[in-house]
Amino acid sequence: MKKKISILLVDDHSIVRWGIRSLIEENQRLVVCGEAETLTEAIELVEELLPDVVLLDVRLPDGDGVIGCKRIKTLAPKSKVLMLTAYAEDQIVIEAIKAGADGYILKNIESKKIMQAIFDVYEGTGFLDPCLTESVLNQIKSSKGKSNLQLTLREEEILDLLCVGKSNKEIASALEISEKTVRNYVSKIMDKINVTNRTEAALFWSRLKSRGG
Repeated sequence: MKKKISILLVDDHSIVRWGIRSLIEENQRLVVCGEAETLTEAIELVEELLPDVVLLDVRLPDGDGVIGCKRIKTLAPKSKVLMLTAYAEDQIVIEAIKAGADGYILKNIESKKIMQAIFDVYEGTGFLDPCLTESVLNQIKSSKGKSNLQLTLREEEILDLLCVGKSNKEIASALEISEKTVRNYVSKIMDKINVTNRTEAALFWSRLKSRGG
């Protein structure tokens, strides 16, 4: 049997936590390991429990979820952070991605999409609510520009694999190169397109390809 994926729920509204917990408990691969109403409680539980996935509200009574995401990523680098919010604000989404968020969903998303988002971020693919994708990717594209973007064929191959959620090990195997070489390529690619994490790189590349870039 596969390892259970542990989830930490962070939201100051008990009804939201109850709804998500009820949904999660329907899946045998998922388990809620803890709940928090504030950012302070969340940080303490992250250190104690080291959850696989943190569902983190963007706005909490004692702090900003984006700042909280940065702290969680520092304390528990292996924990995935899925931002959860009622606000479809593009700039906040971009800030969250830059802070290391692995996904971003709105609270009115369909229940099956919440489950998909949890599995996607756990597996390293990343997830952005479909309601946000178009406008956010447009902003990322316009802010980066592409006039000076010169990628090698190998770099494009690696970006293609990042877009389908492949890990460095899987990319190395697919391209028959070492993991160290993949890490070097990924680092160089992120410098070239001026992004700070794999999720943002994948989003940026997907958008360029969809527009014929």
